[in-house]
Amino acid sequence: MPHYSRQHIMAFVLAAGIIGGYFIIFSPPANFPSGSTVSIVQGSSAPLVAQQLADAHIIVHPGVLRFILRMAGASDRVQAGMYRFSVPENLLTVAYRLVTGAYGLPFVNMTFPEGTTVHEMAIQIASAFPLISGEEILSAGKSYEGYLFPDTYFFLPSADATSIIATMRANFDAKTVPLSDDIKTSKRSLSDIVILASLVEKEARTTASKHIVAGILLNRLQRGMPLQVDAVFGYIYDRDTYSPSPTDLTVDSPYNTYTHTGLPPGPIDNPGLDSIGAVLHPTKTNYLYYLTGNDGLMHYATTYAGHQENIRKYLVN
Repeated sequence: MPHYSRQHIMAFVLAAGIIGGYFIIFSPPANFPSGSTVSIVQGSSAPLVAQQLADAHIIVHPGVLRFILRMAGASDRVQAGMYRFSVPENLLTVAYRLVTGAYGLPFVNMTFPEGTTVHEMAIQIASAFPLISGEEILSAGKSYEGYLFPDTYFFLPSADATSIIATMRANFDAKTVPLSDDIKTSKRSLSDIVILASLVEKEARTTASKHIVAGILLNRLQRGMPLQVDAVFGYIYDRDTYSPSPTDLTVDSPYNTYTHTGLPPGPIDNPGLDSIGAVLHPTKTNYLYYLTGNDGLMHYATTYAGHQENIRKYLVN
């Protein structure tokens, strides 16, 4: 029977411990739920996250994960969000992903056309982000109506309402920087420019017609005439309508441009650069009226009589 010295026994125990530790750290659980997702809530502690992953069978030893995070000085750097675990992963990989925010999910691609309202954005975002409600987007973004730039965005799957709105708001600032000199030259406030652009966005379709409509709205403002923009009723009632009823024309709303002169109190949508540019560089005419006919074209008039004639020619018949 071979004789083992104390040193041999200690070496064996140490080697076994190293090998066992290796398998603890590098071996994923046998019942790893491939393809599962785990949502880490903002502010979750490392112990809570480790236990959450153990409960989901992503890891076997939550204590070891806590130890790895602590030794890396990353216990308070776990990134919140939705994580997808497509294949079994060892503890070191899991720890790295938690600290770096490697969610394992593709970016959420979203496109908001020019003229989209915050209400419409809220519906679209809530449908793409299961953990974000439309109410959260409205709460975070309603006061920024007009300043959430319509564009294509690639959001992290872990994005929340606040970060989404902040991204879109920052994009507005970035995209309008080249217009800063024109804004100063216009001698109008950015607020007035954005409000007018939001009206133009809904009322006109082509670049040329936007410039003409912008000029008409400015003509009416200068004369103290009500703007009589039909598109505001879609905003008032949260519906896509531009044909107000006689009752709509008298609705008690500060956005009613039939009963109130001047600009409405805020934008009615989020306009694009084309409409903002139209307000900054309007086409100067004597027109005071416009309409979009059944032929899909815009028709203009300098007098109310001429406008009524256009109604008869292009809308009634």
